[in-house]
Amino acid sequence: MKNIKLLIITIVSFFAAADIMSQNDDFIPNYTIDTIRAGDVQPTPIGVEDMKYIGANYIKTEDSLVMNYITRTVQYDIDFQADFDLVRVDSFFVKMYELKEIDLLAWQRLGADYLVKLEAEFPSDKIRVRWRLFDTIRQQKITNGIVTQSKGDWRILGHEIANNIVRALTGEPGIFLTKICYIKKIGDNKEVFMSDFDGANEIQLTNTGTINLSPVFSPRMEEVYFTSYLEGAPKLFKVNIKSKEIKKVADFDGLAAAPSISPDGNKIACVLSKDGNSEIYVMDLNGRIIKRLTRHGAIDSAPTWSPDSRMIAFSSDRSGSPQIYIMDSDGLNVKRLTYESSYNDSPIWSARGDRITFVSRTKYGRFDLASIDTSGHDFRILTEIGMNENPHFAPDGKHIVFSSTRLSSGDIFTMDITGRNQRRITRNGNCTNPNWGYLK
Repeated sequence: MKNIKLLIITIVSFFAAADIMSQNDDFIPNYTIDTIRAGDVQPTPIGVEDMKYIGANYIKTEDSLVMNYITRTVQYDIDFQADFDLVRVDSFFVKMYELKEIDLLAWQRLGADYLVKLEAEFPSDKIRVRWRLFDTIRQQKITNGIVTQSKGDWRILGHEIANNIVRALTGEPGIFLTKICYIKKIGDNKEVFMSDFDGANEIQLTNTGTINLSPVFSPRMEEVYFTSYLEGAPKLFKVNIKSKEIKKVADFDGLAAAPSISPDGNKIACVLSKDGNSEIYVMDLNGRIIKRLTRHGAIDSAPTWSPDSRMIAFSSDRSGSPQIYIMDSDGLNVKRLTYESSYNDSPIWSARGDRITFVSRTKYGRFDLASIDTSGHDFRILTEIGMNENPHFAPDGKHIVFSSTRLSSGDIFTMDITGRNQRRITRNGNCTNPNWGYLK
């Protein structure tokens, strides 16, 4: 992989360059960039030009706004992606040199290794966008495509383009059409909500008038499972995303909490106290117990599945304080994973299977997010401000959603697996327990 720039170069040198736009659009070189690894903080710099109109007729003001919205969506997504870093145009130099257009060489001087060009047409009530991806160093086009949507679905169109860019450069699917669910406090109640990965298009899934906790998506993205006090004691329920219909899943004495759906979509790991102590069980999707996994006098909680459904990580205070453990999915071969802090809880397994992220109480008494590899090495603190809880990985394994009190009483944030690029995506101060949905 070529040397990646950490800082955007601000000095622009403008020289004559070949007319890249005249190259054959059917030429698509086959190569990808290296993708980010845990500890790698060198994202690939990419520029995204403002969208241009290429139709023959005059367009309306609202059409110009839609073009701008799509451009900003693609730019946001590119900057959000853990592998990438958005390179922005330095308007001072553009004015200084009285430039009408910045060519590929100029983008390279700005620090961009790649450039996205966008062109729009407006057939009927739709918008059709042609996107092209260029290598500024090789001075050639890599790939291109066309995406069409109704004008009202401009956000979807922008996310589709960004997903295509991710796949073209990394060989992996983008996450920009994924959803998150979370708990929002309304008065004295807590209800389940869902939104796009960036917080847009929020909808309320439950209206129970009680306390709901720990929502998790089903692998098919049809339902959200959650713990609710709807019937007094905490029981396990699920809500259909489309119909909003709520059904009870498990009805046992004591509590039923912390549901975790296996990636194969066949089982639920959860905490039940029906036998007097909080233990981890595995049930089928209808709430029938398949097996009890833990048998210990301590409190075992917060189960989470490995991506291949063969192992489960969980929290237990069997050593005297909450620590992270892993075991086979049948309850055998229990192994303690964390030793670095006196309090480690709420583990979540990376979609890539190589790391586990969790809540750790640091030496300052603050709750931070930490990360460790599945061998128990490479312990890292990822946050350094506020109280941070409820981590969950994105389906690409490169991003984490979590709740934090750093700017309010509680909001939802996202960040890269390295702790970079932390963003606030809710702003009402009453949100917790986020869960990142699967790719469709």
